[in-house]
Amino acid sequence: MNERELKGKIKTTAITIGLFWAVCLFIITLISYKIGYGKEFLKSIVSIYPGFSITIKGAFIGLIWGFLDGFIGTYLFVWVWKFIDKMVNIA
Repeated sequence: MNERELKGKIKTTAITIGLFWAVCLFIITLISYKIGYGKEFLKSIVSIYPGFSITIKGAFIGLIWGFLDGFIGTYLFVWVWKFIDKMVNIA
C-alpha cells in the first residue's frame, strides 16, 4: 500500500468513527431528554463540549462536537500509531 492510499484510509477511518460517535451522542441525548437514560454519562460530556446540553438543541450541538472529536481523535491516534510503527520497524 502506497502513502497516498494509506492517507485515504486514515481519513476514511477518522470520518467513520467521527460519524459513529456523533450519531451515538445524538441518539443518547435525545433518549436522555425524553426518558432520562444516560443522564449521568451526558453530564460529563456537558463539561467537555461547549454549548452541549441535554436538550433537542444540545443534541445537534453534540452531533457537531461528536464528529469533530471522533474525527480529530482518530486521525491523531492513527498518526501516532504510524509514527511509532515506523520507529519500531527501524530498529
